Amino acid sequence: MRFACIASSSDQAKLSYEQLAANHDFVEPDEADVILALGGDGLMLHALHRFLDAGKPIYGLNCGTVGFLMNELRDDDLVSRISNAEETSVFPLQMTATSVDGETHQLLAFNEVSVIRYSHQTANLRLTINGIERIDKLACDGVLVATPMGSTAYNLSAHGPIIPLGSNVLALTPVSPFRPRRWRGALLPCTSVVEFTNLDPTKRPLGASADFHEVRDVVSLTVREDRSKPFHILFDPDHSLEERIFGEQFAQ
Repeated sequence: MRFACIASSSDQAKLSYEQLAANHDFVEPDEADVILALGGDGLMLHALHRFLDAGKPIYGLNCGTVGFLMNELRDDDLVSRISNAEETSVFPLQMTATSVDGETHQLLAFNEVSVIRYSHQTANLRLTINGIERIDKLACDGVLVATPMGSTAYNLSAHGPIIPLGSNVLALTPVSPFRPRRWRGALLPCTSVVEFTNLDPTKRPLGASADFHEVRDVVSLTVREDRSKPFHILFDPDHSLEERIFGEQFAQ
């Protein structure tokens, strides 16, 4: 089994890389069977984007803080751990955003697509799902479309629902909604096409983000799941992503 290895800039990640490199002959990513990621959740997200077209599974070791998408860093036999690891397939969201200059931007997000206000005034958005207008004017600080994997990140902080893996639904979660007064979001089938329109792009500018990629001055936005681009993350059997997402629903 051939490994490539990437590491974050943290001291722990650098030390772990040196220790692993002393016992394993790392190869370039295009020659590897598995890509090791040493860092935190941010590094895992960057790795998912960087190696999207490579088709190589990623096995993460937590050298960061939360490490929700990583495995525990310990001195076990790495080859044995990876051989016994379970594969989890995740699908990204495709964001297509049009800015005020008429330019179109297409980006992918494994956690969430977010639309956030850029001024002191609330955002005014029209919400359309599968071609049907659902809210003619949503006044809020922003709104998210989150995957099951991303439902425990920004979505959870915005009081959105935690979504089990394999449920084939997405979370649509407003950030500080003002009108409609009682709207707190929705769960959507993963086949849904969600469209946002900025009703006042000149006075109330918006930005849109797909994970860590950002587009400024957005006038319209379309979000849908891209099932043509599955990616595979490896987890230890006693530390599966499915169990951690499930456990978050009962966290104290």
